[in-house]
Amino acid sequence: MKLWVSALLMAWFGVLSCVQAEFFTSIGHMTDLIYAEKELVQSLKEYILVEEAKLSKIKSWANKMEALTSKSAADAEGYLAHPVNAYKLVKRLNTDWPALEDLVLQDSAAGTKYQAMLSVDDCFGMGRSAYNEGDYYHTVLWMEQVLKQLDAGEEATTTKSQVLDYLSYAVFQLGDLHRALELTRRLLSLDPSHERAGGNLRYFEQLLEEEREKTLSNQTEAELATPEGIYERPVDYLPERDVYESLCRGEGVKLTPRRQKRLFCRYHHGNRAPQLLIAPFKEEDEWDSPHIVRYYDVMSDEEIERIKEIAKPKLARATVRDPKTGVLTVASYRVSKSSWLEEDDDPVVARVNRRMQHITGLTVKTAELLQVANYGVGGQYEPHFDFSRRPFDSGLKTEGNRLATFLNYMSDVEAGGATVFPDLGAAIWPKKGTAVFWYNLLRSGEGDYRTRHAACPVLVGCKWVSNKWFHERGQEFLRPCGSTEVD
Repeated sequence: MKLWVSALLMAWFGVLSCVQAEFFTSIGHMTDLIYAEKELVQSLKEYILVEEAKLSKIKSWANKMEALTSKSAADAEGYLAHPVNAYKLVKRLNTDWPALEDLVLQDSAAGTKYQAMLSVDDCFGMGRSAYNEGDYYHTVLWMEQVLKQLDAGEEATTTKSQVLDYLSYAVFQLGDLHRALELTRRLLSLDPSHERAGGNLRYFEQLLEEEREKTLSNQTEAELATPEGIYERPVDYLPERDVYESLCRGEGVKLTPRRQKRLFCRYHHGNRAPQLLIAPFKEEDEWDSPHIVRYYDVMSDEEIERIKEIAKPKLARATVRDPKTGVLTVASYRVSKSSWLEEDDDPVVARVNRRMQHITGLTVKTAELLQVANYGVGGQYEPHFDFSRRPFDSGLKTEGNRLATFLNYMSDVEAGGATVFPDLGAAIWPKKGTAVFWYNLLRSGEGDYRTRHAACPVLVGCKWVSNKWFHERGQEFLRPCGSTEVD
């Protein structure tokens, strides 16, 4: 638009200079000004048309965003509970709003249209991100989805050539040379001038020839080839990943009929705590050994909302302690935000702390502050121990190790978000207002390695929890030491 304005102003100043000169002394010369003015009007009309077209696009975008934000702001957590909505929000802020800025300043194309599902371009972006991270297993999954949607006729800026370029190299990295060769040939049939594909084709053919030469005479090429599209995920740093993810899907839970017969529900008065004699809590066994229990109606909706309100301004990316250095740092295997609340922050914090003390029979004097955590899109915490395995951890010198965990569920989760114990084959699903409790240490004081647990990724919904870690010091007479683990 700046060019239009500049051209119009230059023309206008040109006419003015003519008027300020001696043109008025000759009618013949002044007729030229009539035509010059006519051209100015025409240029002005063209400028208005272009500006109106741009303004129309901006108005359309504004109306679309107004409708969207009205809906999302009415229930922000509920809206962001759906992972596609959350992904779209991040995408809008990182891609679409900058595109709108370009439109305003440079008359570029309007922003992206929104759909109820991930588009071809969205899926391609996810696949490319996985590729850049060296995660070829998920690169293949995303790129194959892109091809499916393109084959179904979905319009996109992403081309099959781009997809095949990434996909062919990803399957090669997964060891499927035959399919990498086939995909590269397919890419070259679409784009014969693709320089990298041509080089890859020659390289793959050479590798395949070398492979054939090493093949024993009784093996066929078909026997060597990996079944198309079927790949095993490469082994990573998490030895129990398959079990962990299976439990998160609700599969592989080892709650056998025999074990189930040992689980009961009862009213719990916290070792006859005076505060609970009249109003005991409902207690339900979730697992027998180690003993994991769930308490019902631990926090009211009003208390939950108040704690969330206090915690939100303090939320920061959750950290973990580096096992080698002992320094707190962020990690990809813990994706959430957390904050720590003191009793002085609000009376409700002190009230909840006292309630946990009454239920467990343990003192909160040596416990950690109340931690509040919020898990958003894909929020998770991979398998870990709550107790420290560093015998000389400076934080344990005064208060001792983390004896027990009390975990409050402050929201329901539509899909995902379970607390799972891979070594046990146990899965505990969030229920708003309930809490689960278990001991991390055996009565001998040693860590109970069966309590290794994880917070499963949130698939749909928003997960809020708060937890209290009780430490050893001060619990000597409340939970005496012994040679067995029975409580």
